[in-house]
Amino acid sequence: MVDLFTSGSLVVTRHDWNSAAVYKGLQTWWMGMAELGQRLRAAREAADLSLSAMAAKTNYTKPYLSLLENGKRTVRPEHVTAYSRALNVSAEALYGPKQDPLRMAHEWLVAATPVAVHRTSGRRVGESLTSEIERRVIDLRYLDDTIGGGDLMPIVHRELADTMEIVEIGSYTENIGKRLLVALGELSQLVGWVASDAGHYQEAQRVYLDGVSAARDAGDQTLAGQLLSSLAYQMTNVGNPVDAALLAKTAVKGAERATPVAKALLLERVAWAAAKSRDTEAARRALNAVDDAYEARSAGIKEPEWVYWLNRDEIDVMAGRCYIEIGQPAEAAPLLIKAINGYEASHVREIALYQTWLAESYARAGELDAARDVIEDARITSTGINSTRLTCRVEEIEQLIN
Repeated sequence: MVDLFTSGSLVVTRHDWNSAAVYKGLQTWWMGMAELGQRLRAAREAADLSLSAMAAKTNYTKPYLSLLENGKRTVRPEHVTAYSRALNVSAEALYGPKQDPLRMAHEWLVAATPVAVHRTSGRRVGESLTSEIERRVIDLRYLDDTIGGGDLMPIVHRELADTMEIVEIGSYTENIGKRLLVALGELSQLVGWVASDAGHYQEAQRVYLDGVSAARDAGDQTLAGQLLSSLAYQMTNVGNPVDAALLAKTAVKGAERATPVAKALLLERVAWAAAKSRDTEAARRALNAVDDAYEARSAGIKEPEWVYWLNRDEIDVMAGRCYIEIGQPAEAAPLLIKAINGYEASHVREIALYQTWLAESYARAGELDAARDVIEDARITSTGINSTRLTCRVEEIEQLIN
């Protein structure tokens, strides 16, 4: 295997707010964060506690608490917990009725996992616990759509450790064992992805490769391919794209029986590595293969759940990114604008990331004013998102433009 990452960079984007719906959705999200800060302040004032006294009780500085309460810093689960303890009020009261992603993350952290509950009832693992683990993998995957890697890491780490414990020491039938190994492999892919988003590249590599072992032991070659392909994607971004291209192609070859959409996803990573390697012909061939694989999908073919997010817009985003890398930025902008305009407003990180690519397409085409407008929007969009990938990507494009 290749010696990989010593440093990294990645992420973020922004678009030209042609979509009033997207802009309104992001405004709503940001207002929700500001309202949470206001609720913290109201609870502190109701307890007749000054900022100085609150700082002494929470070990946060007075200026930092002021930024939280005024909506100038993202309020994270640990902040709510600190206020809850210091004021002797429930976290539920502080969060209020609005269900935002960070609240969901907090609830995952404070609740006992199914495995922890199971420890009190013996080692035998049955249908109920296995189904619950599988369901939680899906829930966490969807949570990743709305929360940055830095905030999600402790949650997915705990889930992975608990599932690994069950696999290692639990007692179960052969069928249950296979399902547990698949869940472990899927969790490994998610943890690797989250770790990479948070800038922990060596850890992501280790977890991806552990997941490959679990997937192979379960006989799930498509999942093994997805894990290797995910590692190849990271290598493309923060390592050697030529080595990444080889690994990405290996993943496709190893997952020969992959369903159409899963195959399209694996081929996307081949296209991206080829584009970053400046192999124009290989990148275009791979993009054509992505289209062919995706068009072969059918309602009668059961796809793995982990490809739920891959659609025509996502494929167009990757095509646009590849066009930028192979020196054809004018082809990228229309694809990126269409995809960004159709994106769910709650997926702020991805909107910002894709906007950075739009900004780069403008910059590479010589439209610097448009590029500056878009990257400024991306910076605003990315405020409060705990994603190293996104932060680095915004900074990278700002340096390119300025």
